[in-house]
Amino acid sequence: MSRKQRGSHSGGSAGPPDEAASAPRIIGGELRGRKLPFHPDPRTRPMKDRTREAVFNLLGPAVRGKHAIDLFAGTGALGFEALSRGAASATFAERHFPTAAQIERTGEALGVSDRCRIVAGNTLLWSKRLPDLPPMPWVVFCSPPYDLYVQQTAEMAALLAALWDRAAPDSVFVVEADERFDFAALPCASLWDVRDYPPARVGLLSRPAD
Repeated sequence: MSRKQRGSHSGGSAGPPDEAASAPRIIGGELRGRKLPFHPDPRTRPMKDRTREAVFNLLGPAVRGKHAIDLFAGTGALGFEALSRGAASATFAERHFPTAAQIERTGEALGVSDRCRIVAGNTLLWSKRLPDLPPMPWVVFCSPPYDLYVQQTAEMAALLAALWDRAAPDSVFVVEADERFDFAALPCASLWDVRDYPPARVGLLSRPAD
């Protein structure tokens, strides 16, 4: 996943207008079809199901055995999708404490709480002091409210750079933004595989294995 290109998922449709406001469901793997609790709120903007499906189709087996890191987790849809598809474990980072508590309850309801760690607090502070994370390869998902990329551009870039510097070989990064964000602000700027799923832009980058 190293060439920069633009495309759209099968069918080219952005989905129904209210898709992002509906409860997300797990699309593939052992938990396929399970819905996640969701209460529409500006703080919680799940990646659309169709976009998430396209992203995991691109990732394919690269998720298996890795530690998933779901930044700005919201419903936890990305982390739970990764667990469903074979990720060994997951860290969910969520700054809104009631939402973080809901992620914990969701993990229990799905029967995967033993593979989950919820970190409640300001995720942007990770760039200064990263929490304890497993040394295995990661699959990192960054899907925050899009305005964060505009309002706190430097902090977002610093967070992703810090994680990239610490990530083990064979780790994969998935960053969702919108057209206002320039992926050139990220490490290895020319290597991101950037695809359009309007209104989202999704960039993927793999850290080469040794």
